[in-house]
Amino acid sequence: MYQERGRSPSEGTSGCGGRVRPWLLASPAALAGVQREHLAGDGAERERPRVARARPRGPERAALRRRHRLWRRRARAARGLLRLMALAALASQPGVAGGAETVGNASVGLIEFSVGKFRYFKLNRPLPEEAILRNISSNVTFLIFQIHSLYQNTTISFSKTLLPSTSGTGTDKGLVFILRPEQSMCFWYLETSDAEPVQNMAIPLSYSERDPIPGGCNLEFDLDIDPNIYLEYDFFETTIKFAPANLGYARWDFPHKRLMFSFFQMVTLTANDKTSVSFSSLRGQGVIFNVIVWDPVLNTSAAYVPAHTYACSFDAVEGNCFSLGRVSTKVFFTLFALLGLFICFFGHRFWKTELFFIGFIFMGFFFYILITRLTPIKYDVRLVLTAIAGSLGGIFLVAAWWRFGILALCMLCVGLVLGFFVSSVTFFTPLGNLTVFSNDAVFWVTFSCIVVLIPVIFMGCQRILNILTCGFIGSYSVVLAIDSYMYTSLSYIALNVLKRALSPHFRRAFTNVPFQTNDFIILAVWGMLAVSGITLQIRRERGRPCFPPHPYKLWKRERERRVTNILDPSYHIPPLRERLYGRLTQIRELFQKEQPAGERTPLLL
Repeated sequence: MYQERGRSPSEGTSGCGGRVRPWLLASPAALAGVQREHLAGDGAERERPRVARARPRGPERAALRRRHRLWRRRARAARGLLRLMALAALASQPGVAGGAETVGNASVGLIEFSVGKFRYFKLNRPLPEEAILRNISSNVTFLIFQIHSLYQNTTISFSKTLLPSTSGTGTDKGLVFILRPEQSMCFWYLETSDAEPVQNMAIPLSYSERDPIPGGCNLEFDLDIDPNIYLEYDFFETTIKFAPANLGYARWDFPHKRLMFSFFQMVTLTANDKTSVSFSSLRGQGVIFNVIVWDPVLNTSAAYVPAHTYACSFDAVEGNCFSLGRVSTKVFFTLFALLGLFICFFGHRFWKTELFFIGFIFMGFFFYILITRLTPIKYDVRLVLTAIAGSLGGIFLVAAWWRFGILALCMLCVGLVLGFFVSSVTFFTPLGNLTVFSNDAVFWVTFSCIVVLIPVIFMGCQRILNILTCGFIGSYSVVLAIDSYMYTSLSYIALNVLKRALSPHFRRAFTNVPFQTNDFIILAVWGMLAVSGITLQIRRERGRPCFPPHPYKLWKRERERRVTNILDPSYHIPPLRERLYGRLTQIRELFQKEQPAGERTPLLL
């Protein structure tokens, strides 16, 4: 359908920094021949005799019904996402407020589209399906046809023969059609290699000569004009790449460079910037990315083909999108949340328990970072080792308080944990996306200053510092536990810092996260727990000593009192060695045979 045609330098130049490779339709005679072949093929398709089929019975009918129900559920889930994809595509379409919807099936061999109208249909594997767009307006310079599916790949091509330079395969793909003068009809081909039928949504969008051409300056990818967004993701970040755009122009004219790019999350690049942007990966959460290219002189814009990702695989055997919550994660954070909930309401009263909680957080966080960066062991093993190391850290902090009783040292640890939380919340806001913080040195110095500032501010009112830490940190542990069962963006307050510490490339990622209804509900629950815990502890501790006395001194004083005071009942308690020996004797007697009671006299004959 398309052929590449070169131009001499006198015919026009481009501002893309490279050569222009326009795609032009074949001659009108060839186009007419293609139309006749297409109409003849369509008629032949309609004249095919119908073949009678026997209805399935018994188990076959039940199996078919189950399969159809499964397909319908998947289609409903896919249609919700595809509707959002269409809205994203139409967001910058001039003069289009919405599009009509049509539903069809590709089994008839021909799919007909209309400009600006959504089309839902299923594709099957055997043969490619032909698509057609008629009645193209004369003021349209180029078209972008895009097709989307939930997670199964679909191929879109200019011709039945699939070539890298004329086709694209993926879940979100599109092609740019540069129209020749007086052209009013376009053809393309759709197919899938998946064994099951693929539910798709497709829409053609039209643009005039004033609108920029997405991907018009492509020098990196296979298509000559590539309007697609390419996604790469891992646990830490999702990176999108796209080809630079070109200025719009009338048929047979050529433009110069002056464009700007805006992203779905309002990241703006100029024409000279690198066309690659990274975002924080949100595993299991559907996110749609799109790029809007804008001409600041003509004040016109055009949208690339939107792309979506869940930052996980639907087809993987382990760790797929349906099994993101590991059992080990749920157990770990559930137990951690139970302890945190107790600390939220009773942490200041049970001082040693709170110290164990703080020591667990300190040691566990740094130990997890250490073993993750230095060892290749699996996640479940890392989590178990982190729990053990955190418990040892908690025991060590409690033992240090019991033996030395240095309140300033313990409160420094408590204040640093609260400072870490406050610093994480600060960088969770849009402030964390400032360009200056993409430098690791600037980020960690600023982060550390905020961490240290909190205990310095509250050093004169240590009881308030301790109660605030109990309320906020204890209640946030409940948020982390909820995230192990269902997605919430609030967990990324801590996860973003953890990702920054684990991955050297995460510094280039934008950390914006979506806030949805469940996030507002969880935020309200978190705030209610924090305020309730803080208020309860402040009222209960009013009039009481700020902190308990030194445990070791109390124990030593009590021991000396028992030694000198013979009237104290504890004075007559036997030494520990004798008490242990007595217990062992009692245990040994349990396994000895019981002697019969009474006296026995031998019989004398």
